[in-house]
Parts: sequence; structure tokens; C-alpha cells
Amino acid sequence: MPSSITVGVIANPASGRDIRRLTSYASVFPTAEKANMVVRLLAGLGMLGVNRVLCLRDRTGVAALLLRALDTHDAVASRQRWPEVEFIDQPITDSVADTHAGVAAMREAGVELIAVLGGDGTHRAVASQCGRVPLLTLSTGTNNAFPDLREATVAGLAGALVAAGAVPPEVALTRNKRLIVRCIDGPNCGREEIALVDVCVSRQRFVGARAVSDPADIAELFLTFAAPDGIGLSSIGGAWAPVERTASHGLHLRFANPGESGETGVPLLAPIAPGRVERVVMRACERFEIGAWRPLDAEHGTLAFDGEREIELQRGDRYEVALDWEGPLTVDVERTLRYAVSRQLVRDVAVVANGVMHQK
Repeated sequence: MPSSITVGVIANPASGRDIRRLTSYASVFPTAEKANMVVRLLAGLGMLGVNRVLCLRDRTGVAALLLRALDTHDAVASRQRWPEVEFIDQPITDSVADTHAGVAAMREAGVELIAVLGGDGTHRAVASQCGRVPLLTLSTGTNNAFPDLREATVAGLAGALVAAGAVPPEVALTRNKRLIVRCIDGPNCGREEIALVDVCVSRQRFVGARAVSDPADIAELFLTFAAPDGIGLSSIGGAWAPVERTASHGLHLRFANPGESGETGVPLLAPIAPGRVERVVMRACERFEIGAWRPLDAEHGTLAFDGEREIELQRGDRYEVALDWEGPLTVDVERTLRYAVSRQLVRDVAVVANGVMHQK
């Protein structure tokens, strides 16, 4: 096991607090719980050999609560081994730029792994910058299709095994699909965005509060996967033609406009937000194959990525979308721990880690 193992932690202070909390029955994910999740993550990471963690500062209190927990931990001289925590020195803009800059700094510092606490949007932001650094995904957002809903302590144990190289990458890691959208003509020519779960062509003309919350706005959906037990926009695909994350294709769906006369198609019910099961009328559904670029049939409206509108379509813009396997590597927590337990790796790594701790 390496003598020094560094892991990055991105805890989005804004996740689980967006406008969908006002338009659905989702609970608010409080700042204190995010800080507690990071603490529990540290416990798992530290006990299996991770000795350094890089975090981001914020203005909402996550970092402050984490510092308080670290001070308390030192004061009681707990037998729980926690890594040394360092905060990256960078300006705070309270925007996605903080995440982008933080991930770049973590890569520069040589992290073996980045743990992400957030929703689909947070994971998308990290995935756009992480390169080949694997992600340990933890859900703290609103409509979470991509990250895992899992106890942070357990995730930390699996993350430490991966960061230490104790479990082979081919066992521990999963390669994910992604959607790429690029503008090939018009005022935004050259712009490129990615999505980990869904790209939505929305009839809403303005970005506004970003979240796609009205089913009447959904004109088209492109999906990387569609789970029958999912939530959010991808649940619409899951209600008709479920697609596994490991499948070699995605889905492309088109929907009727409720404002048009003679609405025809297949009515579907899907949980597009917590506590909200909505009806949409699907006009077409087909496989979306890997590597095939397809034009987006939209002259006005907005483009949403993983549930959030980001691009207002301009006159003359022409966009196209494709699906590939260049999404982020993610830790399969269950498979990692099952492999480790079957070979008694948890015991062996813990012995080495505690030996290093006592030498210090």
C-alpha cells in the first residue's frame, strides 16, 4: 500500500436546496447533514489508509462545521483514525466555477479518487473536469439518478480500498456513458456540454430557475440509461423501455405538445420529482446508439442537462447530440467490498494502515 494516499472531497453546499423543493415534496438536505456525511466519509477513508483529504471552502457552513468536527476529534483523542484535512486555497464564487477549479486543483495534487456529495448536476460538473480520476458518488441532491444513495461510512471504506490500489480497477470501477451536445452552426457555434443521465429539449424559452418541472415543457429526451425505479426525467424512459447503465445504447423519446389539438401518442405516468407523478404523452421512443450523432430538432426553447436548463436556443443555432462511453469512472461500492471481504483485504489493509499511524 502506498505510504501516502490523497483523496479529494467535493460537497456541493447548494445541492438539495433548489427550487424543486418548492414545487415538489422533497425534503431539504441541510448543511449540518452534509458536514456529518463528510465526517462519516473521513472515518471510512482514514481507517483503511487514506492519510490526506483535500476539500473546498464555502460560505454556507459545510467547511466551518467540518472544521469544528475536526477540532473536537483531535480534542478527545479518538481511536478513530481520520485523514489530515486540507482546504484548497481558491476564490469562492458560489457558482459551478468553484467545483471546476477545485477538481482541477485536486488533479494537480495527485488525488487517487474524488468523493462527490451532491445531485446529478454536481456530478456532471465534476465529471466534466475529472479526467481519469475515479469518482465515489454520494447522493445529496433533489432528483438523483446518477449518484448512489448510500451510507457515507461504508462508501469511505470502499473508496479507501480503491485509492490504495487494494482492489483491481477492473473489479472496483465502472465506466459510464455520457451524452455530448455540441453547437455546429449559429451564434453559439463551438459550444459543447455533457450530461450523465439526460438531455432535454424544453419548450420553455428561458433558463429561468433552471429546473425542468413542468411535463408540458418536455419536447424531446435523450437518456444514457432509464431505471424503472428511478426518479426525475429519466423515469419517463424507465416507465416504457428500461435501459441498464451497462447497456450499449440509450433512448431517444419525443413527446406531444399538450397545447396542440389532436394530442396522440402513448400516455405515461412517471415520478419526475419527489411526490410528483406526472402524465406525459409519448409520440416516439427508439434506441439511441453509441457514436451516432443526431441533430436536435429545435428552433426555439432551451436545452437542459441532467434536469437543469442551461442553454437558450438562439436563431440560427444548430445542435447535435451523441452517446459515448467516455463518462466518468465510478466506484462500485458493493462489488469492491465483496471482493475485499472474500480475500480478507479489509483486515490486511487495516493492519498496514494502523501500523503507519502508530509509526507517526
